[in-house]
Amino acid sequence: MLQRIGISLDDNLLLQFDEYINKRGYQNRSEAVRDLIRKQLVNQEWSSPSDDSEKVAVVVLVYDHDSSDLSQRLTSIQHKNHKAVVSALHVHMDAHNCLEVLILRGNSKEILTMGEALASTKDVKYGKVIPATSGINL
Repeated sequence: MLQRIGISLDDNLLLQFDEYINKRGYQNRSEAVRDLIRKQLVNQEWSSPSDDSEKVAVVVLVYDHDSSDLSQRLTSIQHKNHKAVVSALHVHMDAHNCLEVLILRGNSKEILTMGEALASTKDVKYGKVIPATSGINL
């Protein structure tokens, strides 16, 4: 069941919000507000230090596969945490660069530690850990 609420915004904030909505392709303000609320709830879910429930995250890595033993170092981290790795996708972007996308599942501390270890590995050109949600509580 949907509940209808009202909010008050000053003209400048509403103008900026409408520009945001148009750039993102939302059909209406309500869907944009719902999406912003969901994002905040996911952030809150991840920031709770006492919450030990199962979480999911995505790790994105870009690296030169010719870089000295980097592939082996990344693989080693994944094997040490093999229970957390749900899926891995490896894409050859060009003659040298690879994109690796990992889906991790486990408690937040473990998968964030693993994701950050991968992203901060020496010679990784770009690494990002993206906390996600199972959607159970949304």
